[in-house]
Amino acid sequence: NGLRYAGKKLENMKLVCSGAGAAALACLNLLVSMGLPRENITVVDIEGVVYQGREKLMDPYKAVYAQDTTARTLEEVLAGADIFLGLSAPRVLKPEYLAAMNDKPFILALANPEPEILPELAKEARPDAIIATGRSDYPNQVNNVLCFPFLFRGALDVGATEINEAMKIACVEALADIATMEASDVVSAAYGGTPFKFGPEYLIPKPFDPRLMTEIPPRIAKTAMDCGVARQPIEDFHAYRRLLREFVFRSGLVMKPVFERAQQQLQRVVLAEGESRRVINALQVLVDDRICHPVLLGRPDVIEEHIRSAGLRLTIGEGFDVINPFDNPDFERYCDAYYNLMKRDGVSPDYAQSVIRTRTTALAAMMVRLGEADSMLCGAQGSYVRHLRYLNNIIGLRDGISDCSAIMLLILQKGTYFLADTHVSLNPSAEHIAETAVLGAQVVNRFGMVPRVALLSHSNFGGRKNIESEKMRKARDLLRESHPQLAVEGEMQADAALSAEIRERIFPQSLFDGRANLLLMPNLDAANIAYNMLKVLGDGLPVGPMLVGMRQPVHVMTSSVTVRGIVNMCAVAAVDAIDYKAGLAEAQTAGSS
Repeated sequence: NGLRYAGKKLENMKLVCSGAGAAALACLNLLVSMGLPRENITVVDIEGVVYQGREKLMDPYKAVYAQDTTARTLEEVLAGADIFLGLSAPRVLKPEYLAAMNDKPFILALANPEPEILPELAKEARPDAIIATGRSDYPNQVNNVLCFPFLFRGALDVGATEINEAMKIACVEALADIATMEASDVVSAAYGGTPFKFGPEYLIPKPFDPRLMTEIPPRIAKTAMDCGVARQPIEDFHAYRRLLREFVFRSGLVMKPVFERAQQQLQRVVLAEGESRRVINALQVLVDDRICHPVLLGRPDVIEEHIRSAGLRLTIGEGFDVINPFDNPDFERYCDAYYNLMKRDGVSPDYAQSVIRTRTTALAAMMVRLGEADSMLCGAQGSYVRHLRYLNNIIGLRDGISDCSAIMLLILQKGTYFLADTHVSLNPSAEHIAETAVLGAQVVNRFGMVPRVALLSHSNFGGRKNIESEKMRKARDLLRESHPQLAVEGEMQADAALSAEIRERIFPQSLFDGRANLLLMPNLDAANIAYNMLKVLGDGLPVGPMLVGMRQPVHVMTSSVTVRGIVNMCAVAAVDAIDYKAGLAEAQTAGSS
């Protein structure tokens, strides 16, 4: 990657290596395997230059790199060199030696804990130098933690009989490619929000990059198979990559039932913020794992540039589509449909055109309404309330539903919990809370779990009688009457909902065992505060918010959603669309009979 950035080719490089131990010789052997001519390598050790005819401190491994030269010092052989590879001792590379090196010299000063030259000294002597060290407090830390666990994982997963040079090269190439991709949000968060972009100070991935697990083992496994050293070849690499992602992302096991259903019937999911870098980074997983058929709203040239800069293997029209709101052949048709829908709400034809051209959430919602997309996601940018307003106007509520609600899934060390209503209804009525409980139970079922609903309050089972506690008790009565099969209990405090022992002590007649997993709050303040506290203090991993109660499957994400969060929500949106279609078909069958 250092050469890639400098616009140079390995086969043309002159390299000087300081150090001739096992690590140095292994690096040189690998570089030769990758195309660096052996005659372009000069080795310097404690006795000076390794030259032909030298007898002191020589061995057969070192002798392979002996050169026919009269130079005897490190300073001499650095003249005209492109690369310095240091695996030796501190301070052996003097700043004045660098002047004679070629333009954009690549300095790999890998001695630990103190490198052959400190980066600040090297930069002072050669501002054009590209530098890597073995230290974590400087950019471009070279550390075997980046490769060995993942190299071994790929080799073991195919039962490889050896780790050969081709497999090592595959690991090198995978590491190089990861660094040229746009750094993941996981990496940025681990380093205090610092954005990373391929360049002289970001040539190699960070140890926290989850793509080390998802990119390196498959390449190692595939190379081992190609070389004939794999005793247990992998038949389905898509499934293998999904398995690796489950190890990396805590949401993997919880999301598994949703992913599996989404992959069975590919749905067209519109992503309103198609130019968002997070959306585009999520796109690779969506296409590779066939989670849905994404439709991005945005300018194709902007999307293509983001794909290129992120190093993604994507081509518009192959596994996903792009619709340009500014050059859309269906523009007039969408405008007319939106105007006819909203003309009694103060919307003029001109304003309708403005909305459809500039508000991608409205365009995405119209696509779903007209049956030209199966589901949609918005909210990666902008205000949740503003996005929701367009969905309410265009999609509307299901019959018999008083208002929509947002359900948030939190994956915690102690279990998986669904919280409602975290984003929509400020002070829901008892009837609305009961509706949310029923719709939320359907969401819990979608994740392969049995819903146990807790109606939370400051009061335990009639202990305090006031407006809020009575509202939650009324919601329970409504649910017991309308859905007697649903395991629901309340009103009760949160500890009673989450601890069977506490609940048994204060109310032995509880209608379900174990912990509740669907927690209904009395108002928006309580739900949102509880969700954010659990997310931070409990290191919770969120999925959502999942919008329920709408006439068609649409969802609003939050502006803080991660790349993985977008992938998860696309799967949720796809399964929501599948269930919506199944419900329509069932209703049609019932109507015809």
